[in-house]
Amino acid sequence: MYNTANLFRLAKMNRGRGTLAYLAYILAVIGGIVMVIFSLLSLVNYAVSIPFQSPIGGYFGSGIITLILGIVAVILSKRASELLWAIVLIIVGFIGGGIGGTLVIIGGILGLISHFI
Repeated sequence: MYNTANLFRLAKMNRGRGTLAYLAYILAVIGGIVMVIFSLLSLVNYAVSIPFQSPIGGYFGSGIITLILGIVAVILSKRASELLWAIVLIIVGFIGGGIGGTLVIIGGILGLISHFI
């Protein structure tokens, strides 16, 4: 049986990991939503000034790719604290580019950190 000191220490350790994983989830969701919104705006030809562009946007058209990657980021954000999916989120954010992609990259990095803490 656990005594109260061990239970308190265990709860304290899990709380830190949980909040970091939750922050990774929130950043990945917000980044994915921003990617979807900006891609929909670019598909209907609204001029949106984005400081970062997608590395492969010139070849395939950044609107459709960013839309797909934004949806993938929103779906995978729930698993941001798992090793494989955190790496996938980092890659999705890099390919997607833009401010949303940057948020997804930060969410993936925080997910990696929360996995190894």
